[in-house]
Amino acid sequence: QVQLVESGGGLVQAGGSLRLSCAAPRRTIGNVAMAWFRQAPGKERECVAHLRWSGGSTYYADSVKGRFLMSREKTGTTVHLQMDSLQSEDTAVYYCALHTQGASGYNYWGQGVQVSVSS
Repeated sequence: QVQLVESGGGLVQAGGSLRLSCAAPRRTIGNVAMAWFRQAPGKERECVAHLRWSGGSTYYADSVKGRFLMSREKTGTTVHLQMDSLQSEDTAVYYCALHTQGASGYNYWGQGVQVSVSS
């Protein structure tokens, strides 16, 4: 089943930029938060950014703070992750996730996109 559809990603040299996008193919109701996770080979999945749908400060992991920016569209359920000054350590599969009301946690997930940074 397709839950969230991710696009973007690819191969970039260190210092370059990429922009990931994630959208729900169908209408969603009661959005609580959306987040971006990543998983590098041999490592645990980690949250790099999450955004509360009601507003407020967006969370960023220390490792990406100042380099990554998460944003949302004014309508629908679509978010982006602008990644600047990419480093080889950012190489991972990136997943977006959605938490809606009535669920205990993130209940919709994207398929994952590969981000590879060459040094």
